Amino acid sequence: MSLSLILTHPGGSHKDELLACCLLAAVHRVPIERREPTEADLADPAIAVVDVGGEHAPERNNFDHHQFPADHPPLCALSLVLQHLDVYEDARQFCDWLEPAEWFDTRGPNVTAKWLGVDRATMNKLNSPIDVTMLRRFAKAKRLEPGEPLWEILSYIGEDLLEYLRELRSRIDFVANHAELWDHEGNEILFLPRTEPIPDEPSAGIGRYLESIGKSESVAALVYPDRRGGGYGLSRHNDDPRYDFTKIEQEPDVHFAHARGFVAKTSASEIGRLKELLSRARV
Repeated sequence: MSLSLILTHPGGSHKDELLACCLLAAVHRVPIERREPTEADLADPAIAVVDVGGEHAPERNNFDHHQFPADHPPLCALSLVLQHLDVYEDARQFCDWLEPAEWFDTRGPNVTAKWLGVDRATMNKLNSPIDVTMLRRFAKAKRLEPGEPLWEILSYIGEDLLEYLRELRSRIDFVANHAELWDHEGNEILFLPRTEPIPDEPSAGIGRYLESIGKSESVAALVYPDRRGGGYGLSRHNDDPRYDFTKIEQEPDVHFAHARGFVAKTSASEIGRLKELLSRARV
């Protein structure tokens, strides 16, 4: 359903309702108002009521969490909008900042700091002038219209977040459909073969794919198409010390090896030769 308005509460602003409004603005491109909702607003499905109103009713585009019991799992207005847009599970998996944001909004800074295993002062050290200005300017606004600078920035944030999630999901699905896991001399290696057309960033999504299948810690190295040539890139995964690619820098078909040993590029394309290079790079 198309929206005619996004409505959130007046007064101080927090990341959860700001980001929730960013997402809805990106999808619907309608004004944002900051005021208390009326019963008519809550009943109108063309008006999204965010972080206020005492009701979570996504069928009417009402996204408040404050009525949830104190022991409810941490969910904020942003969580509810991400669920509504069907990207919440990917956001929880691939946006490392989301779960702390949910805790901060629903449990407060002291409990969140304890949950993260840091002291309260550390939380303050993570604040950015970007955060401060965005929240302050959003809090001062009563109505934001498409075309106005702040509204456009909010829309950009929402667009970029949705694009990140959807492109990453597409990349992970691509890796899942094409990658092979090699058991090479006792080490696990992820091999991504060359496809046509070759992706713009062939290695993009590999790390998150390995996380999704529980292999992030066990895979030691990656072999993937070199987008600048017909060969392959070889790299340590998570800077795994079992491989040092400076050991193959003198090989005739290796045209680049980083001085720190974490990556190399080769014109080789035969699997046998790629495995041989891996063997020679073992520490």
